[in-house]
Amino acid sequence: MSDIFGVIGAGTMGNGIAQVAARAGFQVVMRDIADDFLARGLKTIDKSLQRDVDKERLTADEKQAITSRIKATTDLAELREAFIVVEAVTEALEVKTELFKALDEVVNGDAILASNTSSISITKLGAVTRRPDQIIGMHFMNPVPVMKLVEIIRGAATSDKTYERVHTLTEKLGKVPLECNDSPGFISNRVLMPMINEAVFALYEGVASRESIDGIMKLGMNHPMGPLTLADFIGLDVCLAIMNVLHDGFGDSKYRPCPLLKRYVDAGWLGRKSGRGFYEY
Repeated sequence: MSDIFGVIGAGTMGNGIAQVAARAGFQVVMRDIADDFLARGLKTIDKSLQRDVDKERLTADEKQAITSRIKATTDLAELREAFIVVEAVTEALEVKTELFKALDEVVNGDAILASNTSSISITKLGAVTRRPDQIIGMHFMNPVPVMKLVEIIRGAATSDKTYERVHTLTEKLGKVPLECNDSPGFISNRVLMPMINEAVFALYEGVASRESIDGIMKLGMNHPMGPLTLADFIGLDVCLAIMNVLHDGFGDSKYRPCPLLKRYVDAGWLGRKSGRGFYEY
């Protein structure tokens, strides 16, 4: 079996996954659709590793060895020999299904195709391929190099063999794999997003200021970050997309996205990445 670890997407999650895989000793092929996206991803990896060098958690030679194991490309065919490909592209079903169809044609028949989706059905992604038993969810947390959890999601057709291989691989990456079955939002976002959405409703209804809402959850519930700050960190567009998946998937009004969340996304106030969300950056 090859030691090529494929990653699709050089954004926040993709470059983090590529960094972690290279640090664990794998040869990484990181693919994106444009050279400038790849350049930005490689720069982020370099800065992240340099912080570890500065803090003496890594030597300069070790950093050089890690970065030399990452190959950036715009060519999907470069992933042909990968033993696993982890997809970390836009959180949209149609984008992911088209990608999985293409990967199914290109990548070796015994390779696992994994999705870093935070809410989209693994069963649906598996169904568009000829290898549904080898399709699985590997939901990494942001920031990937720091956070220990990988939520492992089994689709309806995911085999025990695929699950065991991914469980072992996750531990090799220095992460903690925790399993759940395919269901809208899985566990992490099924629990987290309604809490964030409820905090947005409290703000919308004038129950408290943003600072009070976040402060109460931080000081009272020992959360490291308040829900509105966390929403800004995740991206309000991502939060809205996940709430829509929950609402559509369960058909339950308790998952309806707050109108204020929709309004902010319509305004382009997406949080940290746009300079403004519930807070200004």
